This record gives sequence, structure tokens and C-alpha cells, in this order.
Amino acid sequence: MSASAIFVLDLKGKVLICRNYKGDVDMAEIDHFMSLLMQHEEEGLICPVMAHGNVHFMWIKHSNLYLVATTNKNSNASLVYSFLYKLVEVFTEYFKELEEESIQDNFVVVYELLDELMDFGFPQTTDSKILQEYITQEGAKLEVAKTKVPTTVTNAVSWRSEGIKYKKNEVFIDVIESINVLVNANGSVMSSDIVGSIKLKTMLSGMPELRLGLNDRVLFALTGRDKGKTVVMEDVKFHQCVRLSRFESDRTISFIPPDGESELMSYRINTHVKPLIWIESVIEKFSHSRVEIMVKGGKEFLMRAHFGLPSVENDEAEGKPPITVKFEIPYFTVSGIQVRYMKIIEKSGYQALPWVRYITQSGDYQLRTNV
Repeated sequence: MSASAIFVLDLKGKVLICRNYKGDVDMAEIDHFMSLLMQHEEEGLICPVMAHGNVHFMWIKHSNLYLVATTNKNSNASLVYSFLYKLVEVFTEYFKELEEESIQDNFVVVYELLDELMDFGFPQTTDSKILQEYITQEGAKLEVAKTKVPTTVTNAVSWRSEGIKYKKNEVFIDVIESINVLVNANGSVMSSDIVGSIKLKTMLSGMPELRLGLNDRVLFALTGRDKGKTVVMEDVKFHQCVRLSRFESDRTISFIPPDGESELMSYRINTHVKPLIWIESVIEKFSHSRVEIMVKGGKEFLMRAHFGLPSVENDEAEGKPPITVKFEIPYFTVSGIQVRYMKIIEKSGYQALPWVRYITQSGDYQLRTNV
């Protein structure tokens, strides 16, 4: 089960707008939300889920607003929170800034969106690009939406509209990997992993089917091929356009893509990563009021800095903050993941060009110091 009702409140707990989806929770229950929240704050026990009797409040705060979902069932909390954050994303797309004033100035549009985003407590159309086709801020277009059912509502492919046309058909693929590394003061890697994502910018006409091939070790094992470098991906998450049953059966990533920019998938690779950038630091204290820091980066860079410090001495032991490194390396992936092919199939038979770019960047990349 999901949400019974959705409320948008100001910082004082006043209801700005609400939508009752199921009618099984008294709408007056929201009056208890702010008192419960204040009670929890005083006790230092703020919780994302609060209960009054058999009614549960699941809430988030954004800017000067509280977004609250109520339910009296054993609801899927992760689904409800995903919806609340999606609500913030959609409202921001429409109003640029989601705050009390934007809600008050756009009551009609907000009600329209709440009706389309959720039906009987279950999320429905949550893609802002699709919603903007038939819910706009102009009153005239809102009237048209009452008599014309958008194609994406009755279409099995709800994330893409029909009739899209481009003069030049292209798809850009970005493979982006972030490295998380923690190195201790002795130079040993304490923890490391790789978090990656594949992002698309699709400019294709019609309703194309795309098939993406990676050097996936599981795929190579299924097909009896184990040549060259392969990768083992964990925690793989796909955009809703990917046919999961096809992927589970033969590891084929087959999908009809959303138009424009989207994240096709994300993954994690739990492997030992050798630090790409190594930094040594020497911190020397000359007196209570002067310290010298020397930082070495490989063989090419050296930084030496002097700092004047207050003459007041601190009795407490000083901390040893690690060195945090930020970088970006184009045309390279540390895991060795590769796009082996991208097939584009469309009934009109047009030719399309796929472009692939690889980027490695720092995630949580830290090196601890001795001093």
C-alpha cells in the first residue's frame, strides 16, 4: 500500500495545499503533525516517520515547506519517500524554486500535477518532460488538457512521446566513474570502490529500440567468451525504460530511450583500487605562531606554504584532517568498463550515430596524514 493523502505545509504547520487520494484517513489528522514534530525536536529524537494513533506521517522538509504523506496501512515507506522527493523535483521543474510563494501563486497547476502524479495513492506519471506536454502554467493549455488525453498516458512507453523527429539522429553515451579511496598515513589503502553511471543524450526520431553491450563478465560467461578485460558490476540500477526480464535472462540491455538527457543505469564495482593520484605532505611547526606545510604530488608538483597562527595556545589536541583530492580524467575508466556496441533499431530504417565518452573523477578520495 502507498499514501492516503499528500499535504504541503508551511513552517508553522499551516496546510497550503493537499490532496486526498483514498479517503481512509481523516484529513484533520494533519493538525497533529506539527505538535509531534516539535515534541520530537525537544527530545532530540527527530524521526522521518511519526505516528498519531494508527495514522503515520512520512515527511521531508524542502526550503520553507514540509511535504507530508499520511497512511494508516503498512505502506512501502521507500516508495513514499521516493515519491515525495520526485514531487519536489517536478515542482522545481515547473516553478524553478519550490517554496511557499510558488505554491500560493500556482494552486491550479499544483492541483493538476497532484492529480496526474498519483492515483488512489500510487505514483503514476512522474516524468516532468511528459507532464509538461499537457500541464502547463498557461490557463488556455490547461483547458485543452481536459478534453485531450495525452498519448503517453495510454502508451505503454510512458517516458517517451510519439512523433519525435530529428534532422540528424544521434545518441551520446557518457560512462562516468567516481573513485572512492581512503589511504592511511602509512600509505596502505584501507577502503576503495568505484561508483559508475551511464548517461545518455538521445536525439533520435520515432520509437527506436536500443541495445547496449558492455564487457560484462557475467555475459561473457553465459556466451562462453572470456577474452580480454571484463568487469563485474554490483548494485546495478536501471532507468524504467530497460527491459529487466531481458537483462536477467541474457544480460542484454534493451530499451526504448527517453528523449533528451537521462541516466540509463548506475552500478558499483567493489574492487581494490590503486590510487591514481598520490600526495605526500609534511607539516612542521616552528613555534606557536608559525607552521609550514609541504605537499608533494608525484614528481611534477610541489607546494610549500607558511601560515601565521594566533599566539594563543590551544590545550586541546589538534585533529589530523586528511587531504581531500578532487580531479577529473577524460577518456579513461579505472574499472576498464567498455561500451562494446550500441545497436539502434527503428522501423523507418534510418542510420544513427552513437558517440561514447569516458570520464573518471574523484569521489570521496582522501589520504590521511602522519602529523
